[in-house]
Amino acid sequence: MMAARRPREEMPADIADALSAHGLRDAYDARPPYQRNDWLIWIKAAKRPQTRAKRLALMLSELAAGHGYMGMAWHPAGAGKQG
Repeated sequence: MMAARRPREEMPADIADALSAHGLRDAYDARPPYQRNDWLIWIKAAKRPQTRAKRLALMLSELAAGHGYMGMAWHPAGAGKQG
């Protein structure tokens, strides 16, 4: 039995603009689809503008650092492996 999939979220213009302004669109697009979708759901679900701004800033910070996901530890596959 397949797990139910959540619908893909549309990216709001302000988030797309922030990604572009910070040069992070490629970093965002490189993340797994579930992370991209979860970030959009999480940011859009904020009830207060301050909370939305804080969540957006955290996403941008994690993308810039190359690790982290919604305040949790996450590293891309292969990170830290010696070749």
